[in-house]
Formats: sequence, structure tokens, C-alpha cells
Amino acid sequence: MAEKRFWTLDTARALLGEIRERTARAVGDAESLLRERAREEESSAERAEIETRIREVVSRWAREMEALGVEVKGPWLVDFDNGSGYYCWKWPEAELGHFHGYEEGFGGRVPIQ
Repeated sequence: MAEKRFWTLDTARALLGEIRERTARAVGDAESLLRERAREEESSAERAEIETRIREVVSRWAREMEALGVEVKGPWLVDFDNGSGYYCWKWPEAELGHFHGYEEGFGGRVPIQ
């Protein structure tokens, strides 16, 4: 397991461009597969294959995010641990503008002042 990383707001914001770029690519791939899946019969082998590919896209994205040192909290949702809580970003937000404590989670996000 990688060593725990702590982020300042500046270092987290500096990485956000790369995170947004990689996330945009993964979201585009997943949305394309979701459109393809919608055209298939509910129980078809093709649909099952597409669902596997969707999971692979999300898994690949999560591994990329973890390799950058951020914590993946859900599809297209990452947290930057700052030592007293998390700076929190979710696609398609343009900026890193929210914070939540360790206990509150996404529902407890507040704007960064």
C-alpha cells in the first residue's frame, strides 16, 4: 500500500487539471458504453460484455487516481486528505471548492472559504 499523502490546498488544486482530464476521458468512455448498452436486449451476452467494459473503465480510472495519490470515494469522486479532513471534488466540478471532515463524508461538504 502506498504511503499516506497529505495535501495543501495549493498542491491539490495544482493536480486538479490532470484529474479533470483523466476523469473526462473515463466519463466519455463510460457514457459511450452506456449508450451502446441501452441498444442491447436486457439479458443479451453483448449487454453483459458492455457492462464488464463499463466496470473496467471505472476501475482503470480509480487506479489512475490512486496512483496520483488521491482517495477514490466513488465513481468520479475523489478526496485529498489534508490532515484534518478532505478537500473534495466530484465530476464535473470546474474547481476544487469543497471540504468535509473525516466523519461527515460527501453529504457534509462545505464550500472552502
